[in-house]
Amino acid sequence: MAPHHQPLCTRTHQIGSLLLVAATFFLTRLLNAPCTLSSDVVRASQHNLPGSRWFPESQPSIKIYIYEPQEIDGLNELMRGRDGKITPEACLKGQWGTQVKIHKLLLESRHRTRKKEEADLFFVPSYVKCARMMGGLNDKEINRTYVKVISQMPYFRLSGGRNHIFVFPSGAGAHLFKSWATYINRSIILTPEGDRTDKRDTSAFNTWKDIIIPGNVDDGMTKAGSTVVQPLPLSKRKYLANYLGRAQDKAGRLKLIELAKQFPEKLECPDLKFSGAEKLGRKEYFEHLRNSKFCLAPRGESSWTLRFYESFFVECVPVILSDQIELPFQNVIDYSQISIKWPSSRIGPELLQYLESISDEEIEAIIARGRQVRCLWVYASDSEPCSATRGIIWELQRKVRQFHHSAETFWLHNGSFVNRNFVEFSKWELPVPLP
Repeated sequence: MAPHHQPLCTRTHQIGSLLLVAATFFLTRLLNAPCTLSSDVVRASQHNLPGSRWFPESQPSIKIYIYEPQEIDGLNELMRGRDGKITPEACLKGQWGTQVKIHKLLLESRHRTRKKEEADLFFVPSYVKCARMMGGLNDKEINRTYVKVISQMPYFRLSGGRNHIFVFPSGAGAHLFKSWATYINRSIILTPEGDRTDKRDTSAFNTWKDIIIPGNVDDGMTKAGSTVVQPLPLSKRKYLANYLGRAQDKAGRLKLIELAKQFPEKLECPDLKFSGAEKLGRKEYFEHLRNSKFCLAPRGESSWTLRFYESFFVECVPVILSDQIELPFQNVIDYSQISIKWPSSRIGPELLQYLESISDEEIEAIIARGRQVRCLWVYASDSEPCSATRGIIWELQRKVRQFHHSAETFWLHNGSFVNRNFVEFSKWELPVPLP
């Protein structure tokens, strides 16, 4: 039998093997690389968020049931006012726009379920801030209608409200519902406001169960494509810093107004008109905002401020002058890398001196990091790689429990849930008693 000879490993074979290895390496890198980022809609990746980790690449498993207005008596009033004349379109702008946007985005979400029995969480739509501002509901009507609505939700009673979601989009937070502490103190509240102890003994925000959401930035500044105004190069900005807002007799704001009088060439603080013939238009507002390197964001009626979020879209560095402020998505964002927080008690010339000491190179670096995360302030679909909705969904996923019960919920050996009179859950009559 002839001896078996191994084929020779020629130089051609060696070169071919190296090319195969190189091609495999580059193909693997190409397939694993993130998509090219659009200049209009900034995406955040797992590896480039400043000092933090990103949301998991896998999809959340959460299922959310959204109550329909026609299934709950009174729910339509919370959305359209007592006469049904308030429209969602009229409520999209301003602070309260998030109530409408979150509702609409959840209706379109892949995480929506139409089966209550398989839901992890329940969303209660309401546009009460808008309805109140437009005269569609007063405080007593809001309180009475909320109580009426939740008394028709057996799943609310079953869990004590722990798996129900409410949105309160303004500085008043859940205090819009005067009896919140009695009825929804265990529910999940989505709000931009984390502190109202300046006017009330108790804050409605609880860091363990509630979620801070971004403010509602004008769509004209967050949409893909051409925005209302474009950021200016640092070299073309007229002022070191600005504050655009009303005094409202608030200490921090009054200090800034006085500081601007002392240093008018450094700090822009115009007497803005928000009504009447001299009302500042939205384009003019953002043109003012973009003309400084730093955008000062003092507290107003409450600790949160929309100006903080707006600053990212005109690319000025936000300077927080609100000691009690709470910020969204703190589990994934290191705010020390994208903003400055200065003690409100130290507003004065030393603030301007400090800001002047920061080089343009350092400012550019802060702005660049801000571009990476500002997509989290945009209320877009949760199917987007980066959006406020996606962030909220992941925060809600962390709130899901395997088991819910309340002081009026009991269960038996066969796994059935009953009330105090041993009536099975499926037979509970409406309205269910509330605490």
